Amino acid sequence: MSTGVRNSWQDVRKYVRGQILNLTYRPGDKLPRDEDIARELNCARSTVHRAMRSLAEDGIIERRRKAGTKVNPDPVTRATLDIPITRIEIESRGYTYRHQLIESRVLKAAPAHLVRPSTTDAIPVCHIRTLHLADERPFVFEDRWVSLQTVPEIRDVDLAEISANEWLVHNRPYSNCDVEIFVDRTTDTEARIMEVLSGTSLLVLERTTWIDAAPITHVRAVHAKGYRLISTDRQARP
Repeated sequence: MSTGVRNSWQDVRKYVRGQILNLTYRPGDKLPRDEDIARELNCARSTVHRAMRSLAEDGIIERRRKAGTKVNPDPVTRATLDIPITRIEIESRGYTYRHQLIESRVLKAAPAHLVRPSTTDAIPVCHIRTLHLADERPFVFEDRWVSLQTVPEIRDVDLAEISANEWLVHNRPYSNCDVEIFVDRTTDTEARIMEVLSGTSLLVLERTTWIDAAPITHVRAVHAKGYRLISTDRQARP
């Protein structure tokens, strides 16, 4: 990216974030020193420092004195709310976590909600259904579609060992996200899995993540009765 033009902190932030999104630097990887980035991007070290501070505030990177800067190993995926790794969310509430892979199969075409309206080509997908449990009780049921064009390696992931939620957060950070949160009546299948009566109203979160124009995943997450969604505005100032 080195040019004759002196880059701003926003340019530096966009560049470093892009390196993380395209997996040049993966979760847990150590980033170059600020002075090395400043030299590469033709800017002051203070400019890099400001860009890194912004990325740290968003939870994308971690900065520690003497230890340097690294990509957050347990990134919190941000849309208009914090979407944590479900395992960490359950364990942070004091429960024992376990997930159950109900189904994983490859289909030739994605459902309409995983593609842009202008897209006409069929997108092969992996359809994954997972139940996350807290102390062996249903916590959230995920009905998920993953694009095999964007994430082909998910075919080789043991989703019984690590949930699709956790693997994707670690390996496929997104550039933009569509989110809907609403209360919906459970289908017969959802009710059976969540151990409630069919038609019970539960909190549902549907989100689709993208890397630029390419879809990554769409998930319908049905939460247990009494679930509370908590979001903190980290950008708020007194």
